[in-house]
Amino acid sequence: MSEWTKSSWRSKPRIQMPDYPDQAALEAVEGQLARFPLLVFAGEARRLKKHLAAAARGEAFLLQGGDCAESFDQFSSDAIRDTFKVMLQMAIVLTYGAKVPVIKVGRMAGQFAKPRSAPTETLDGIELPSYRGDIINELDFSPEARIPDPAKMMRAYTQAAATLNLLRAFSTGGYADVHQVHGWTLGFTEGEKSEKYREIANRISDTLDFMSAAGVNSDTAHTLQSVEFYTSHESLLLEYEEALTRVDSTTGKWLAGSGHMIWIGDRTRQPDGAHVEFASGVQNPIGLKAGPSMTPEDLKALMAKLNPENEPGRLTLIARFGAGSVGEHLPRLIKTVRDEGANVTWVCDPMHGNTIKSSTGYKTRPFDSVLREVREFFAVHTAEGTTPGGVHFEMTGQDVTECTGGVRAVSDEDLSDRYHTACDPRLNASQSLELAFLVAEELSSRRSARQDQATG
Repeated sequence: MSEWTKSSWRSKPRIQMPDYPDQAALEAVEGQLARFPLLVFAGEARRLKKHLAAAARGEAFLLQGGDCAESFDQFSSDAIRDTFKVMLQMAIVLTYGAKVPVIKVGRMAGQFAKPRSAPTETLDGIELPSYRGDIINELDFSPEARIPDPAKMMRAYTQAAATLNLLRAFSTGGYADVHQVHGWTLGFTEGEKSEKYREIANRISDTLDFMSAAGVNSDTAHTLQSVEFYTSHESLLLEYEEALTRVDSTTGKWLAGSGHMIWIGDRTRQPDGAHVEFASGVQNPIGLKAGPSMTPEDLKALMAKLNPENEPGRLTLIARFGAGSVGEHLPRLIKTVRDEGANVTWVCDPMHGNTIKSSTGYKTRPFDSVLREVREFFAVHTAEGTTPGGVHFEMTGQDVTECTGGVRAVSDEDLSDRYHTACDPRLNASQSLELAFLVAEELSSRRSARQDQATG
């Protein structure tokens, strides 16, 4: 086996990546990025890995969420704040249901590139290269806009750095105070259609009141004022990833400095491919999307390549099968993991397998299908005696109309009102929080069932 280097992926088959027409410009950008400061630090990535190991044991729960694809044009401090805010709300609700810490990981500060189902798209008889995310080319349907431009990597880096700066300020500057966050959640339950969630919200209020009465409040406990918040993205554009990969001076290991956690998509998980090769050599926690085409043989090869030392917290398997298909596919993968004695953290992505075309022509995801896949994911793990370690949502804090359903009953006809995504449909703030309440109920029921078994 040849020794890994941060550029060894270049000798492997590459897919879902652009061919830059100007190699000199590409090399200049790569050289400049290689001199820039890293966006995240090795100690942070190691700490996240420990948290993910706890989630695999049922001692924590992962909430991973954020944009389908981050946009240059829609970038704003308000958008970052609103997504961060709703993730904090979701985390408090999930913490109450699971009775374990919730690990908060945003699809933020790096989620700029997207794999596509076809290399080209046709509109009005004109065929052009597909839009692959703002870090590569532009959404506008013109020949000029679709040319891959390496300079966009510089803008992505700048936006990611600004995003992380704001997230760190929000995380530690008092904005994340648990009492304030829960106050926002109480506002969600005031509506008539949200009444069924009010009981859980009131119980959380009672818990916070009790803690305050016992002297545990924001003035006495720093942990009630601040949170740990991590970032993640699909490591698709490997020129960008390589340029931000450095040796950690503490451990001597390589770190992908573009984000705390990187993942490999269902389309780019070939065991002998470039993306798996790159991820295999960095110390970050690695996510691996697992769709219906994942075979036991594939999974064995990928686990051996990505986590040869079987390190807890290193590998997170993100299942994405679609509602109605979890029972067909997940058990065989659980059996493979069990037979191999592998340490993995199981996470449910109920978004990507439930994308449909609405009657009005918009790509959407029905809320009920998303919820159904989450429940099927929990049911399979209960039957198998394994641990569901988290959930992975495409979501935003904005009041968009991209997914149908939820308490506000977004319909097919409503989709055109505020359909802003550059790629796939996202849950809006209300749908995201409602889903957190429903997942919290699943976690609470699972915990009660385990307690009954222990006392029975």
